[in-house]
Amino acid sequence: MNIYLAGPMRGIPEFNFPVFNKAAARLRELGHTVFNPAEKGDEALLETDPELQDNLSFRRKVFKIDTAYICDYADALMMLDGWKQSKGALAEYALAAAIGIPAYEYVDVPPHAWSVQ
Repeated sequence: MNIYLAGPMRGIPEFNFPVFNKAAARLRELGHTVFNPAEKGDEALLETDPELQDNLSFRRKVFKIDTAYICDYADALMMLDGWKQSKGALAEYALAAAIGIPAYEYVDVPPHAWSVQ
């Protein structure tokens, strides 16, 4: 299954990358393909220049990549803790709902759940 991870980043220490990376690793262990926004090359720029978080052209570029994946490949969204307070995650959720892609709340996924058969 192709899973897109959605959750808060801006305004969170380390941009919440550790939470995204932990969830991605767990889902990959279960055999899924995971789009982890924390792994995009441009996101690394945020570590050296936090002002990019508020740069409109940067946010547009990143959001375009994310939404294209949801539209073109995602079978499901996995919503990370705090997603309801994230404008980006709310938009990703709305997009998925509009095109019929299910979204699930991520809770430390047990080994038997979500495994690829």
